[in-house]
Amino acid sequence: MIVDNAVYVDGLRTEPPSLEETCETVRDRGGFAWIGLYRPNAEELGAVAKEFDLPPLAVEDALAGHQRSKIEKYGDMLFVVLRPAHYIDETEKVEFGEVHVFLGADFVITVRHFESPDLARVRRRLEGDAALLAHGPIAALYGILDEIVDEYAPVVAGLEDDIDEIEDQLFSGDRGVSRRIYELSTEVMHFQRAVDPLRDVLANLRQGLLAREEDEGLRDAFRDIEDHVIRVTERAEGFRQILQNALSVHTTLVGQQQNDEVKKISGWAAILFAPTLVASVYGMNFRIMPELHWALGYPFALLLMLGMGVGLYFVFKRKGWI
Repeated sequence: MIVDNAVYVDGLRTEPPSLEETCETVRDRGGFAWIGLYRPNAEELGAVAKEFDLPPLAVEDALAGHQRSKIEKYGDMLFVVLRPAHYIDETEKVEFGEVHVFLGADFVITVRHFESPDLARVRRRLEGDAALLAHGPIAALYGILDEIVDEYAPVVAGLEDDIDEIEDQLFSGDRGVSRRIYELSTEVMHFQRAVDPLRDVLANLRQGLLAREEDEGLRDAFRDIEDHVIRVTERAEGFRQILQNALSVHTTLVGQQQNDEVKKISGWAAILFAPTLVASVYGMNFRIMPELHWALGYPFALLLMLGMGVGLYFVFKRKGWI
């Protein structure tokens, strides 16, 4: 549904009563229209697409969703897909949304499929800076991008906190940490896939749309967002490397623990086997066994079994097997 519909002339907001009058206001007074839709159906988006002559393929992508961050050019219009993210600390999951932006010479249309970012807050912030809004639709795209990239910071902080917890848990002997490492690595990988394409999107915007001299200030603003994206991608890549190293260390530690357990089991098995061997020899009931007729044969067998067990215990103890 359409959640906001406004025309901005020289940075000042006007609210037409209908979608048709929005187009008329733009034609009569200049400026640009900014129409915001939230989870629209095909009929709602189709009405907007008809008024502003939006390309069918881009409209289809906006309705279907599940797109990666990208920028596509259709004649004089740009279609931009952005991926906002929100970190849920309780489940250690990164939740992703989508924002589709149609950017024309005199309009910007946003299609949102996620509660975040708060585009109403973006509008209010931009409306407080008439000079910025005077740049036209590109100013709205700048505000949206800036908000989405700023919301990546809590995601990075949440991932970093959980990685710190994993590093503490790694040497505690908890074997369940491997599953946690794997699941967090998956979230980091998904986060990278959402953020990495933004570097190309921002580079294209800065080099293309902002090549005009009147947009020199915005060029610097987009460069600042691009720097933030680069830092986020570098942090995400660092997280991925840390988690891979943590999984390798955990595998090594588990292997060592298993080897230690095998040694302990083998050592105690040998200690128990020694008296069993002696007892089995004297339990074979052969007629010619001198020890059977020896008065001290029974105590000797017991001492022999005990001595062999104690001797093997100290041997394995010295080698660190038990």
